[in-house]
Amino acid sequence: MKKVFAVLAIVGMFSFVACGPKAEEKAAEATEQVQDAAADAAAATEAAATEVAAAADSTAAAIVDSAAAVVAQ
Repeated sequence: MKKVFAVLAIVGMFSFVACGPKAEEKAAEATEQVQDAAADAAAATEAAATEVAAAADSTAAAIVDSAAAVVAQ
C-alpha cells in the first residue's frame, strides 16, 4: 500500500510540473511587455519633442522681436 501511495505522489508531482505556463503563453506575455515598453517610449519621445518645439518657437519669437526692434530704429 505504501508503494501505491509513493507512486501516486510521484505521478502527482510530475503532473504539477507539467501544468506550468505554456511556451505560447510566455511568448504572448513577452510580446505584450515589449509593446507596452514601446508605447511608453513613444509617449516619452513625443513629450520631449513637444518641449523642444515649444522652446524653439519661443527662441524664434524672441529673435524675430529683436530683429524687428533693430529694423525699427
